[in-house]
Amino acid sequence: MAKNKPRKKTKTKAKTKAKTPSKSRVVKTKRRAAKPAAAKRKAAAAKPMTSVAPAASAKELPDLEVQTTGGGRLRLSSLKGKNVVLYFYPKDDTPGCTTEGCDIRDHYPEFQQLDAVILGVSRDNLDSHERFKMKFNFPFELVSDPEEKLCRAFDVIKEKQNYGRTYMGVDRSTFIFDKSGALRKEFRGVSVPGHVDQILEEIRKL
Repeated sequence: MAKNKPRKKTKTKAKTKAKTPSKSRVVKTKRRAAKPAAAKRKAAAAKPMTSVAPAASAKELPDLEVQTTGGGRLRLSSLKGKNVVLYFYPKDDTPGCTTEGCDIRDHYPEFQQLDAVILGVSRDNLDSHERFKMKFNFPFELVSDPEEKLCRAFDVIKEKQNYGRTYMGVDRSTFIFDKSGALRKEFRGVSVPGHVDQILEEIRKL
């Protein structure tokens, strides 16, 4: 009889499944990734914040000598003994500045009755001021401040925007001083219509 040949055992390769990280491990890796961001936030919070202190506006007539129309030089502190109005405007012979000057011109007799001196201030040169004053027959003097000494003493130089352009310009402002030279009222970001009435009202209170 033929002998039965023993069957060869076939080796089966065991399929190995790829191990997937457990949920707990996934959470841990996320936490580890979040640490650098948290550290950055803490570091940023630890940095001291720097702030820029605003310039202080003059609280009395400054002892500054200025150039005025008519070829004069005037020391502002010498005006003590009268009520004084300093009005700052952006530029000669522009619509808003012309209207403002003409409003004050038209009410000038009332300012005289209240013993008030009016001075208009801008960064324009004296030649420009002389033309502006003559063109509209202003009965008061204009101060030329091209170096911005007076403008900065009253903190009226501000960042402005026009047609997408950013620049530093004069913020239309008015300052009223009593006869002792003390600042009694300031108007900033002035809207021209009706402003002359505001000035007169404040002077009447002095």
